[in-house]
Amino acid sequence: MLSIIAFTTIFAIVFLLIKGKISPIIGLVIIPILGALLAGFGISEIGEFFNEGIDSVINVVIMFIFAILYFGVMQDAGLFDPIINKMIKFSRGNVIAVAVGTVIIGAIAHLDGSGASTFLITIPALLPLYKRLKMSPYLLLLLVGTSASIINMVPWGGPLGRTAAVLGVDPSELWRPLIPLQIIALLLLVGMAIILGMREQRRISKLGPQTSLDSEAAAALELDESDMSDDSLEKQNTNNLLRPKLLWINLLLTVGLIAMLVWGIIPAGFVFMIGLSIALPLNYPKVDKQMERIKAHAPNALLMASIILAAGSFLGILTGTGMLDSLATDLVLILPALLVPYLHIIIGVFGVPFELILNTDAYYFALLPVVEQIVTSYGVEGVSAAYAMMIGNIIGTFISPFSPALWLALGLAGLEMGKHIRYSFFWMWGFSIVLFGVAIMMGIISL
Repeated sequence: MLSIIAFTTIFAIVFLLIKGKISPIIGLVIIPILGALLAGFGISEIGEFFNEGIDSVINVVIMFIFAILYFGVMQDAGLFDPIINKMIKFSRGNVIAVAVGTVIIGAIAHLDGSGASTFLITIPALLPLYKRLKMSPYLLLLLVGTSASIINMVPWGGPLGRTAAVLGVDPSELWRPLIPLQIIALLLLVGMAIILGMREQRRISKLGPQTSLDSEAAAALELDESDMSDDSLEKQNTNNLLRPKLLWINLLLTVGLIAMLVWGIIPAGFVFMIGLSIALPLNYPKVDKQMERIKAHAPNALLMASIILAAGSFLGILTGTGMLDSLATDLVLILPALLVPYLHIIIGVFGVPFELILNTDAYYFALLPVVEQIVTSYGVEGVSAAYAMMIGNIIGTFISPFSPALWLALGLAGLEMGKHIRYSFFWMWGFSIVLFGVAIMMGIISL
């Protein structure tokens, strides 16, 4: 009976999230409470389960709040702008170089972990260049989305944060083994960009003589440092937020912060708290300006923190009531015995297709806990199971119709969701499977 209630609870959450009938916070809080009451647990017991669940995610919540605020301030100060502009200038006019440059620009732009800001930075900057060279804008979206997905493995990225919440571990601990994988993934993506660039070059050559960049077009596309103080930047930074004179100090601060995360001597949340406390007065000495920056980025921080706290309540109730254990035990009896120990591998390999039918919250907060509970009973480490599901799924982040940032990107580029999926799906899935195999060879995922 407990398994039936657990399955119904999880199914209801997944179904309502997919249909868009309920917000993640409401679904993760209310439905598990109803399930626990139906299973015969009292309010006081549910309250205890809630406390245990919140305790397991509070460190993740702290990290997310201050990481989002920190990178928001760095974005405001223009830390990443010069690098991106240099890459655009470097790759101008050569189709293959533009494709490779797109990968690097997408990776740099996504260092703040926000898909929306990544697309707001990259698409307006690169789309005119793609159009002028007759390159497909769907290639732009494919390369930026894949590059951002690789960077999304950072602790302040959504997937790793959700995984850490489910496992009850510090996100920076999960991230450290993934750093070499991210480097390899970016190198592989550069290789894929070269292949796609060559294919695009052949396609363009069939269209007839390529229009070269005349001086007027080049001037219109030129994005040097003088342009950064011009109209285009004023639209993005209406309050004169750029701090070009502090570029190197901000860069050193960010590198030091990341080094502290890798070192792991203090909790990730504390690292970002210290980093924000230095970055704010350094870039914006006036208190009112500091509060203005916090208020500007608080909505993103609050939204992510609220979802993680709601997930803590969900996991606390499902674990405390024994529903998760019961469901995992009964599923083992139903599934073919040969498949059960490799369930995390199977789900991971099909992680990108899952992005088309499950949103991120449903995948990590409903599917991951059940799979992790099942395979750990066969001796698979919980962390390995989580890595399998995350690495297999994360490359498809920006092909999912459930991604609000992707809809923003499509709007900015004037593209269609269906055509984007047709253009990008198999490239993303193939890349994901290759990366999955690399993770197995590196020992990050155990069979």
